[in-house]
Amino acid sequence: MKSDKVPTGKEETQALPHNGEFNNAETLSKTAQKIEKNKKVILWATCGVSAVVIVILVWVFAFLKPAQHKADVAVDKADNLALVYEAKEQAGMTGVDSTGVDSEALKVLESYEAAAAMGHDGGNRAKLMAGIYAYKTGDYDKALKYLDDFDADDEIIAATAQALKGDCYVMKDEFQKAVECYKEGAKISNDNPALTPFFLEKEAVVERELGNFDAEAQLYQTLLDTYPQYGMSHGMDYEAYLERAKASKK
Repeated sequence: MKSDKVPTGKEETQALPHNGEFNNAETLSKTAQKIEKNKKVILWATCGVSAVVIVILVWVFAFLKPAQHKADVAVDKADNLALVYEAKEQAGMTGVDSTGVDSEALKVLESYEAAAAMGHDGGNRAKLMAGIYAYKTGDYDKALKYLDDFDADDEIIAATAQALKGDCYVMKDEFQKAVECYKEGAKISNDNPALTPFFLEKEAVVERELGNFDAEAQLYQTLLDTYPQYGMSHGMDYEAYLERAKASKK
């Protein structure tokens, strides 16, 4: 279902890794365009949720907690590979090879899969990381499997895992399931000022694709009422998106 693009104003991507906040104006704009064109979108920002999760997990778990089980040793190895990969990715030094596969991301995925099979806390965390890298390699079914198996005890990590599941479902053209994941992610994030509005925006884009313009309008109204500063700081014109949703209902 196609619609006219709503201008969002100046769109810049400024990653803020120190506090976990990231600018998603460019992401949402590109997402809206791509979902209208080929229904294969909801991509992460350059320093989006998956990258933020990786940084948090590697620093908190890998560097601040000692290895106590074989699974921890295995996940340490995978973390080191992930850090190298993420650095290369930020420098634009990664990508698919001649066979159409990102072989470096695949190596990281395989390393996390090996750690996930060993159990314990390290193995549980490895499931989340395996889900992230399965997503990066385009294996969305495998990503969903690991994300479903992951047991989160932190609301922020749990929320981002739910949102990543939503992204997987979008890539599989299962939009209603994606909406449910974004809803759950927004709920779990508990009004986190950096993440909750980001998840609501993703949900709004998919609701529009489904033709649920009432739901889309309600989401943008919520964003205007509850997270106005987020929209302004990220260059998002929620009022324009709201008006577009209302006009689409006619």
